[in-house]
Amino acid sequence: MDGIIPLYKEKGMTSFACVSKLRGILKMKRIGHSGTLDPNVEGVLPICLGKATKLVQYLMASGKVYRGSITIGFSTTTEDLDGEVVDTKPLNEKLSDDRINELLASFVSDDLIQIPPMFSAVKVNGKRLYEYARNHEEVKRPERHVQIKYFKQTKPSEYDAEKHEQKIYFEVGCGKGTYVRTLAVDFGRKIGMPAVMSSLTRIKSGGFDISETVKLADIQKAADEGKLDGIVRSLDSALQQFEHIELDDNQWKMVKNGGFLYSNELDAHNNKCVLTYEGGVKALYYWDENKEVYKPEKMFSNK
Repeated sequence: MDGIIPLYKEKGMTSFACVSKLRGILKMKRIGHSGTLDPNVEGVLPICLGKATKLVQYLMASGKVYRGSITIGFSTTTEDLDGEVVDTKPLNEKLSDDRINELLASFVSDDLIQIPPMFSAVKVNGKRLYEYARNHEEVKRPERHVQIKYFKQTKPSEYDAEKHEQKIYFEVGCGKGTYVRTLAVDFGRKIGMPAVMSSLTRIKSGGFDISETVKLADIQKAADEGKLDGIVRSLDSALQQFEHIELDDNQWKMVKNGGFLYSNELDAHNNKCVLTYEGGVKALYYWDENKEVYKPEKMFSNK
């Protein structure tokens, strides 16, 4: 089975656990996901089956959209509500909407520098940061360069006058590798306050919207009833951003053996293009400027 399942990862499960569960349901080993979601985060997790595992990098590159909340007034070891509280400070005056919008907009950048949280899977000297954190070891964390397309409020914030805390509701569109937890913490830092990501849902990833997702229980039911075709999306659903070209018989004879194509043989207008034959996706080709030919970047089928 080859294709993509836009899974709704439920809160409390790891991304690896989702893959493991699906291997059992679908009775296949070649399964991968496109972008880890923390256990306390729910939402869209595209799952790649069979040959679609070759598409993971393209799904991840398409960007993600999250909705969640930031709570100002305390911070934790994990930058979300799973960790232990390490700092508290009362917010004695409510932030205005104008001030919140100004702060959120200040993060929008094609090259925002982030320091990943200690409780993350980033490797330093061959060891995961969360391993250092669990052993109470300090280690220098590498900078990450990420893209923030937009960062905005989704509804009015809530100020708790008794706790002296404020909850801000947001939506963020971002590139791969972005730690939304860290955005929450850095938001607080900009006003000298501890802050935490208090809720988070990924509403879009790999081109799939949360409205298109299915839960593990839905997949189990479809498998039991022999109706997986209604859940599994085609490989092409992850390649819509590329130009598509239908090959003729002679071109297909070349492509199925990984052959190169000159520009006069392929009426392409972009650096990358999806090649189809008899309506089926066969390969993704790219333009090699040095050789002045189109070459295979990914082969999906030679039949």
